[in-house]
Amino acid sequence: MTAKAAALLAGLGLVLGGCAQLPGYERTEPPIAAGWPASAAVETGAELRIPADWRAAYPDARLQALIEAALQHNRDLRLATARIEEARAQLGLARADLRPGVDATASALTQRADGDVSRRFQAGVQMPAYELDFWGRVQSRDEAALMRYLASEEAARAVRLTLIADVAEAYLLQLELTQRLRLTQATLASRAETREIVARRRDVGLAGDLDVLQADGLLALGRAELAALQRQLAAADNALTLLVGSVPDSLPPGRGLEAQDLVAELAPGLPAEVLLRRPDVLAAEARLKAANADIGAARAAFFPTITLTAALGLASRGLTDLFDAAGGTWLFQPVLRWPLFDAGRTQAGVDLAQARRLAAVAEYERTIQQAFREVADGLAARRNLAEQLAAQQAQARVQGERLRLAEARYRAGLTSFLDVLDAQRDLYTAEQAVVQTRRAWLANTVRLYKALGGGMVESPHVGG
Repeated sequence: MTAKAAALLAGLGLVLGGCAQLPGYERTEPPIAAGWPASAAVETGAELRIPADWRAAYPDARLQALIEAALQHNRDLRLATARIEEARAQLGLARADLRPGVDATASALTQRADGDVSRRFQAGVQMPAYELDFWGRVQSRDEAALMRYLASEEAARAVRLTLIADVAEAYLLQLELTQRLRLTQATLASRAETREIVARRRDVGLAGDLDVLQADGLLALGRAELAALQRQLAAADNALTLLVGSVPDSLPPGRGLEAQDLVAELAPGLPAEVLLRRPDVLAAEARLKAANADIGAARAAFFPTITLTAALGLASRGLTDLFDAAGGTWLFQPVLRWPLFDAGRTQAGVDLAQARRLAAVAEYERTIQQAFREVADGLAARRNLAEQLAAQQAQARVQGERLRLAEARYRAGLTSFLDVLDAQRDLYTAEQAVVQTRRAWLANTVRLYKALGGGMVESPHVGG
């Protein structure tokens, strides 16, 4: 009888095994254009060439040391890593339901009835209620847990890429402010020297009080700008320290802003080729697959469940002879449960899973569109910032020559001191703009490199 029942259940499993409720998954067409915008200035059919190793993109030894420290100590990255461990544990729990468990059991029963006392002792092994997964409910839960685990891995990779880019940008800002601070200090020294020259010329009747007042005003303005830059540099230092987590006591010497040779060549390839390899996009797709699997688990709740309970052991009236002359005991108990009425709870569970899948689709598509915009903006700004930097460098050279001529004409008495002051201000502004634009160009390169998915080892889940 028992053998026939087991054979019947096995046959039923083979017949119904193909009735799993897990919906099929097909990657939807990315909701983006087939090519980059014309403003991106990318050649049609360009091959994907993006350095996978961030060290190749950031050759500055000091910056590399800071990034290494950040990867070890940053709290956001530690949190993302903890999320991976949490998702791995959830996956282990889900997969445990796919296999039956076995428990060792021992029990003692003492009972009195009508003055008689009876005792019974048992020991053995037991298989708790194990669900035969005819409809794929357990399999769907396992698939959902696996996808959430993969999503947590990709999310951690996205945090890692973002952290590397943030450290690089913070380092570039620190270099910019340091260079602007030195430029301001040198300009202040030059203005103080000019003020002394004007004062001596006034003493011999070659300049007036107005010239001295104008020189004093320009000197005070420079001191205010110096204080503002010192405040900004302190904030930039604090921001970099927060990102790194623990700045090493000794760092190798770094390069100046002009010597930062970041990502010599970037060829983005086609949008889908680039964006579908980004970890944030892969994480969103994994969450979509998890939501898809949740629908299968919710649908399976409409169908009957069959659970098996089995036990095998020994029984005796006395504890001392339990393992000597005890009789053998066994139990095999299949249970069929078919839901008939639950006030719409099961259907609501399916509706909830489907709504969450729609939200996951929207999140996936939004992530791809945001990634497309990041790359397109970076490609467009890359060319424009390079042209802007070249123009501002030319302007700085012109302003430097203008100041030289204005000072010569003032010493010869051919022009007023106001022309010298105007030339000094314009040169200072032009030099500051060159430094700011150079940093903006480098920072855009960092953001573009990150947007293209550079700086990571190829994900094993790409195209999955």
